[in-house]
Amino acid sequence: MSVPEQKPWHASYPKPVSTAVFLPQETVLEWMESSEKVPGRDFVLVDLRRMDHEGGTIRDSINLPAQTMYHSIPALYNLLTAAGVQAIVFYCGSSQGRGSRAAAWMQDYIMGQGNDKLKSYALQGGIKGWVKTGGRMLGLMDGYTADIWEKEEKTKQ
Repeated sequence: MSVPEQKPWHASYPKPVSTAVFLPQETVLEWMESSEKVPGRDFVLVDLRRMDHEGGTIRDSINLPAQTMYHSIPALYNLLTAAGVQAIVFYCGSSQGRGSRAAAWMQDYIMGQGNDKLKSYALQGGIKGWVKTGGRMLGLMDGYTADIWEKEEKTKQ
């Protein structure tokens, strides 16, 4: 008896038209350390991880699991534009799957609204890249647990 092939979670949603724009980690770090940019007012970070949220998250991020976010895009857009937010930055483990897909879906919606003030990005390298870079970036994490990341690094070897 064969097991039916599982479709990926995103298969039931349309493919994005836009291509994700990756925002360098250093830019996000500058924004977070700047007195001129305020998280939640000027930019919003969205952690798309669902079950792999252990080990910490980037400070001031909201959690919106990728598997449920597609239908939330209009509400998210309305919240962001009402607040005057200029950038939304999505990330997952590496930002190569969930992060880039969410950023592209959001950019499709933004363009469909004729908005040229709000920009959608995927965080280059995702949370794994953020942690691997270390230094000041680790100080800008909530719930950072070093042994979780060390365990993951050992698993890859």
